[in-house]
Amino acid sequence: MYGDIVGFAMSTPAWVHALAETGTDAGLLLFAALFALSVWRSRAASDRDLALTLAGPVAVVGAYALSEGVKLLIREERPCRGGIATIAACPPVGDWSFPSNHSVIAAASAGALVLAWRRLAWLVLPLAALMAFSRVFVGVHYPHDVAIGYLFGVLMAPLLALMTVGAFTPVVRRARERSPWFRPAEPRSRAR
Repeated sequence: MYGDIVGFAMSTPAWVHALAETGTDAGLLLFAALFALSVWRSRAASDRDLALTLAGPVAVVGAYALSEGVKLLIREERPCRGGIATIAACPPVGDWSFPSNHSVIAAASAGALVLAWRRLAWLVLPLAALMAFSRVFVGVHYPHDVAIGYLFGVLMAPLLALMTVGAFTPVVRRARERSPWFRPAEPRSRAR
């Protein structure tokens, strides 16, 4: 399957190659912007809801760190070392393939965002899947690297966020006592 995908990818126009190579990083920037928007949106929510939103990026970092540990234990060689022509340059020896960290980060971001803002699911889950697939398309990962990376990230980040929300909630309370920016909005009075 890897060979078929990479062979097809190599037959696509140069603009598709460029899009595939930069798409993952651009998607991660979009996720960062959505996290910022989610914090802005949640600042008027309950202490726990804002804390859950703030825990999301930390959970993404945690999921990445755990995946990096798995990578060091398994030490699977990159498929691009087999002499197959690929769109992306093959990472150096010692940069292992399983699981795909890009897939973990994209899916973890999607999972954490959905936990904080469920209405984003329609956008972020397919986007993370596309970003994961792009890693096979450019030739630096096997399909199972990205599939397991996606599942790991989309499950681990929400779990980590839920496990750490208790630590973030008191921080949110203290911040709200000190700064009006973090205070929930006052209910609007209805004019009669």
